[in-house]
Amino acid sequence: MALSDPLGDMLTRIRNGQQARKATVNAPASKLRENVLEVLQREGYIRGFSRAPVRKGIEELVVELKYHEGTPAIRTIARVSRPGRRVYSKIKDLPKVYNGLGISILSTPRGVMSDAEARAANVGGEVLCKVF
Repeated sequence: MALSDPLGDMLTRIRNGQQARKATVNAPASKLRENVLEVLQREGYIRGFSRAPVRKGIEELVVELKYHEGTPAIRTIARVSRPGRRVYSKIKDLPKVYNGLGISILSTPRGVMSDAEARAANVGGEVLCKVF
């Protein structure tokens, strides 16, 4: 079955896995999903991730979720730019998530990066999701 929003599907799997206190969740592999997971790992929201083969030519991402004293490291994770409504932002217009405590993940011409990295590189782009 084809997904209309693969990134939103992965974010929902992470959200549901943390609510169920799972150690890992699986999601179909793609470059965009892998780049978003790299940002989440750099910012300390997940322990890590790896690619695992399912069968020939098909791989999935195994995401290791992170908990701090029993509570999930990710309190909220929400998709901003959807297939029906794309949201683009200049770096000057990019709002801070929870007054700077959370992050936005952007897809820029220089790759997928957090809002702090985008501000340092002075580049805007599509706002993929917000994490706190």
